[in-house]
Amino acid sequence: MIETLQSAAAQIRQAVRAATEGLVGREQLAELIVLAAVAQEHLLVIGPPGTAKSAVVRRVAQAMGGRYFEYLLGRFTEPSELFGAVDLKKLREGLVETDVSGMLPEADIVFLDEVFLGSTAILNTLLGVLNERRFRRGHTQIHCPLRVCVGAANGLPDDEALAAFGDRFLLHLFVESVPDNQLEAMLAGGWQSEQRPVQALLGLSQLDTLSQALKQVDLDRVRPALAQAVRQLREVGINLSDRRIVKSQRLIAAAALLGGRLEASEADLWPLLYALPTKETQQHGREVLRGLFAHSSNTYLLSAVEEATLQPMSRLSRLLESAEMLLAQAEPAQGALLEGLLREIDANFNEQTLPEHLRDVRGRLTRRLTASA
Repeated sequence: MIETLQSAAAQIRQAVRAATEGLVGREQLAELIVLAAVAQEHLLVIGPPGTAKSAVVRRVAQAMGGRYFEYLLGRFTEPSELFGAVDLKKLREGLVETDVSGMLPEADIVFLDEVFLGSTAILNTLLGVLNERRFRRGHTQIHCPLRVCVGAANGLPDDEALAAFGDRFLLHLFVESVPDNQLEAMLAGGWQSEQRPVQALLGLSQLDTLSQALKQVDLDRVRPALAQAVRQLREVGINLSDRRIVKSQRLIAAAALLGGRLEASEADLWPLLYALPTKETQQHGREVLRGLFAHSSNTYLLSAVEEATLQPMSRLSRLLESAEMLLAQAEPAQGALLEGLLREIDANFNEQTLPEHLRDVRGRLTRRLTASA
């Protein structure tokens, strides 16, 4: 069983890497899409236009396989544009049924841009799809195969009704434009990604393997730490609804599964940060839970963990993966790349805190750099 989980997680990691190749700074979004899919929850992405939100979702969907549905909502969007038109033949027979062929109810992965612009009729129907995986309209009632819905918006709404709808997305991610120091990499990567379309590497079976094991994850060991984290947040005025607290366990279980384990530990508590609903509460919560997050890590969700905790141990898996990739190259890696990675290792760890496996890799990097000089 464990070998099957580890194999599925490793294959998903490879698909995420392929999907985000060239998309600088967007690995975090791709990894959270996968986390949400395994947890059978949904992700809300908040950020300015033109920050590659739709490109990432589209490429992840292509890599994962399955049916994909994408739509940009507007104030005049009709429900039929998302869910399908009324079947006129059935209507003549007195039945109000919807032809959902190729529409949202049949999709495995869904991306809805400007999701808060949907009408009341659209949002009410969406609630049933998101919460119950059921589409109901007239005489039509069908089960939806939806793994994950990603909603996007430029900001969180002030309207209470819309805010309540946004709360149905358990994970919230706030994205910004690529910073100045990464512009060259963004330009080169963006050009490269346009020339290389993403191939369908998987067939959703890996996601389903992990999702079906969700209820088998042992959370007993981690529940006291989770309860204490909620208390710490409450002490500083950050309150989560009971529903979000309970559902956060699904994210923690999914993190453990994507680490190839059936028992959750304190290393898997980092998704709690993404359950905090606003950018401000996430920034404050990161500081409040700094001690708890010190042990966070995941072999396959490197950026999501690192950006959530901003601590040395959260960078360990990425440093190890980057090092192994450089060391595996047939031709000697460029000296600047080796030097840069060694500097980052030394900036995060000293002689006393350097993990043994990273110490070994650091030695190999040093010898490679010396040999290439």
